[in-house]
Amino acid sequence: MHEGIAVVLKAEQLGSVFGFPVTNSLVMGWILMAFLIGGAYLFGRSLKAVPGRLQAGVEWVFEGAIGYMADVLESETVARRFFPLVATMFIFIALINETEFFPGVGSIGLVRASGFLPLLRAPTTDLNFTLALAAIAFITIEVAGVTTLGFFKYAKKYVNLKSPTGFVVGIIELMSNLGRLISFSFRLFGNIFAGEVMILVVGFFIPYLLPAPLMIFEMFIGLVQALVFSMLTLFFIKLSIMEAHEEHEPRQAG
Repeated sequence: MHEGIAVVLKAEQLGSVFGFPVTNSLVMGWILMAFLIGGAYLFGRSLKAVPGRLQAGVEWVFEGAIGYMADVLESETVARRFFPLVATMFIFIALINETEFFPGVGSIGLVRASGFLPLLRAPTTDLNFTLALAAIAFITIEVAGVTTLGFFKYAKKYVNLKSPTGFVVGIIELMSNLGRLISFSFRLFGNIFAGEVMILVVGFFIPYLLPAPLMIFEMFIGLVQALVFSMLTLFFIKLSIMEAHEEHEPRQAG
């Protein structure tokens, strides 16, 4: 039997629940969510009025992040409203991106006649998962704009009938807005999946030299991609709550 590199783009299905497919990337996502929820619960129970080093360090990071968001959004109230979402996205995606290097992820599974079936897979190497994250970010951005500006004022950004130029600009802005779903999901999926494939290929041809340095580099890339995803969400929220610029006709002298 010939052995070689096997790259599977689609997440493998392990079974189904009430007719819904359960994939190895979905199982990994559930495990990570349970880990984060449990960790947040235990950390919340251990909070003290006089913080220790760990609590003080976490509070310092959170205060710095809220301060940065307040500068971007020009409102501390708005920053505190969206901080839980942006921070959760960064922590969740960062942890997910690092799981592809955890022992057992992609290497523990079942041997079937059709081939090897891994039980766990990094969720961000599944396009369905990154599309779901992009949909959450997209809906949040639109809801932020509507609730802050109101429906009709927010709609003026995309439907401007005052001039042909304004109408075309609005259509372009609408298409750009819808394109965020694709750019958000494919950027995250492409970078993480490509890194996984690159390490697999290098490990097959040069197993004792390059895999370790590349893994360290890809772990750094995973953190960068988590930061990019959360920061883009923040900046698009900023754009969504800004009022549309009205066109002003130049006054004639005299």
